[in-house]
Amino acid sequence: MKKIVLIGASGFIGSAILKEALDRSHFVIALVRHPKKIKIIHNHLIVKMGDVSLSKIVTEASNGADAVISAYNPGWKNPDIAAETSRVYKSILEGVRKSGVKRFLVVGGAGSLFISPGKRLMDSGVIPESFLPAVSALAEFYLIDLEAEKSVDWVFFSPAGIIETGQRTNKFRLGKDDLIVNPSGESRISVQDYAVAMIDELEKPVHHRERFTIGY
Repeated sequence: MKKIVLIGASGFIGSAILKEALDRSHFVIALVRHPKKIKIIHNHLIVKMGDVSLSKIVTEASNGADAVISAYNPGWKNPDIAAETSRVYKSILEGVRKSGVKRFLVVGGAGSLFISPGKRLMDSGVIPESFLPAVSALAEFYLIDLEAEKSVDWVFFSPAGIIETGQRTNKFRLGKDDLIVNPSGESRISVQDYAVAMIDELEKPVHHRERFTIGY
């Protein structure tokens, strides 16, 4: 059993990760902005309200944990999503670093994955223009801040191009920097299978200071 701090546990991806972690008997501290959004009651779950834009909040919550998983998202309707993504993720990383927790798993984005040599998904024109600032901000956190981080054993886990509610099949493919597509040319993954792979990585680390991705 691992002791995990999960940031963003009430969100779409975070809630799936929370369920998967609890189903596998891990102990979870859910660090969230709105505790009432967590409807699960479980003897392995503690829900804490905290503003993760303050690094000291992350540090205090993470002391003694085996790992921190961040599914932080300011909200797609937030007009300041790009700026907050950049600012808050820097704060979270600093908080993890100061806590002494070595393992940091980040719910990444698909935008920085390559779709052909030298061409990333976010440069393809497929992503709606209104989403691009936030997609670029998360990509920059990975490419600049995480790539330079040497004291924390981080991973940046990019989903497929489309992540949606579906089935927990436990049948998927993992890759590194290239978008995974199926024989029909689609890049998809269920949020349930994404959560499976995230907790697999928590339990048996394979990736260290690098990105990996998933798809069917």
